[in-house]
Amino acid sequence: MAIGILSSALSGLAAFQRSLEVTSNNIANVNTEGYSRQRVELQTTPEQFVGHGYLGSGVSATNIKRSYDEFINAQLRSSSTAFNDVDSFYLLSTQMDNLIADETTGLAPAMKSFFDSVNDVANDPTSIAARQVMLAEGDAIARQFNLMSSRFNDLREQVNTNLDTSVKEVNGFAKSVADLNRKIMDAVGKTSGQQMPNELMDQRDLLLSKMAEKMDISVVPQPDGSFSVFTQQGQPLVLGSNASSLSLQGAANDPSRLQIMLNGEDITGNLTGGEIYGNLRFRDEMLDPAQNQLGLLATGLAIEFNKVHQDGYDLNGDAGLSFFDLGSPTNLPVVSTVQDGNLTVTADFVAPTAAVNLGASYRVDVTGVAPSNEYTLTNLSDNSIATGLNDAGLAAFGFNLNFSGGSVNVGDSFQVSPFFKAAESLKIDPAITNPRQIAAAGAANQPGDNSKALELAGLESLKLMLGGKSAFTEVYGQLVADVGSQTYSASVSRSAQKVLLDQATQAREDLAGVNLDEEAANLIKFQNSYQAAAKAVSVANALFDSLLGVIR
Repeated sequence: MAIGILSSALSGLAAFQRSLEVTSNNIANVNTEGYSRQRVELQTTPEQFVGHGYLGSGVSATNIKRSYDEFINAQLRSSSTAFNDVDSFYLLSTQMDNLIADETTGLAPAMKSFFDSVNDVANDPTSIAARQVMLAEGDAIARQFNLMSSRFNDLREQVNTNLDTSVKEVNGFAKSVADLNRKIMDAVGKTSGQQMPNELMDQRDLLLSKMAEKMDISVVPQPDGSFSVFTQQGQPLVLGSNASSLSLQGAANDPSRLQIMLNGEDITGNLTGGEIYGNLRFRDEMLDPAQNQLGLLATGLAIEFNKVHQDGYDLNGDAGLSFFDLGSPTNLPVVSTVQDGNLTVTADFVAPTAAVNLGASYRVDVTGVAPSNEYTLTNLSDNSIATGLNDAGLAAFGFNLNFSGGSVNVGDSFQVSPFFKAAESLKIDPAITNPRQIAAAGAANQPGDNSKALELAGLESLKLMLGGKSAFTEVYGQLVADVGSQTYSASVSRSAQKVLLDQATQAREDLAGVNLDEEAANLIKFQNSYQAAAKAVSVANALFDSLLGVIR
């Protein structure tokens, strides 16, 4: 009898000691990121038949399990992916919104000052001082275009840096997950799947959560204890103990435009969430259109102002020169969809003769190739279409196309942004070195004539762009409004996704987080259980001593 009590009590001591150890480990890891609360599973040891019934023989600690639910973890990863997408987009869009809407860095004040100076020349066309101010203001607005374009390029560099950092982090996470898969498979194999390496699995879940912050992933548990990780389009990132690597590659026609590569395949268009997608989305949906629109405005202002200025005469009686110089940007962004894989397509800027029908970007479809190429052009700003264009006809829209390395075929399509670099190259025509060269007069040798100066000043309010629907300031106002609207929308989406992420995080904490109050109560419970088992050992010892005393 005493031996049976002793055996049961000793099993209780061992089980409750294990429970105290696990509870202590929970408390020690209360602030450990990714740690899941652990519990000892207790099970009665096999009963023994004692003649008049079955008598229990104690308890054993059969397993240490962590609090875990794959559905909740998947929800947390999904919410983290969605939040980090809109968060990265919002942070970048806020920078752009602050840039273009700010009174010191925006174009609106500079444009107003420039046209005010033109009005001053119109009011006193013989004033050298007024002419000098107009030249200075013209230089100032050109520099403001240059500055804003430079800031846009800085944002592009920031996007590229973010992509580089995120890709390296994803590769590091994938390799670590593959290493943990190997360790987990070894540990699971040693126990035939009966016991799990909890801390290794916590580390893997944490890495998967961090990977989900960077890109949208799909996680598939395997029978051997490993997790396979795929992109949402099914490309494998981790299979067992093997990890694939993402890489960045510049587009063939624009090395600064980075693409996400996986095993030699461009997966940029297949991404749907996370920081990487948020950066790509900002670049494609906000930065590129804004830079195209800024270049369109610079081009429209320059060609329309030059057209009037060249039609006038300066104080020396000479015909007016170009006031602004747009330069000759080359290697403009072209996104090609072609049938001949060897065909390389580039575009060069050509100064158009009028701004009214220009768009920020175009789609060019090849409709004929013999005896010469023939195109249909779609203005992506207003969806207007021009048909039957040849190579020379494209110049009216601000560009020409260059083909090399392959053949052009009917059905090929090119998206062209001819004014992408116009804002960064705009400047005062170097040929104008003296304020006397401002062509304010409508006729030669008429110093007091201000007719052309009045025309120049009137350009401020004329609707010369976007199909004759917008003035220069309205084009810029549209840009500010579009960026502001997208930024506000991103702010709303960010707030909504933050709520969902907090809910998913709380659900995981409710299940797997360490509650110190609960652990303190468990300490008391297991301590009392241990003391009771120790008391049972003492009772068994007393009974055994009494039995020995009878024998003596």
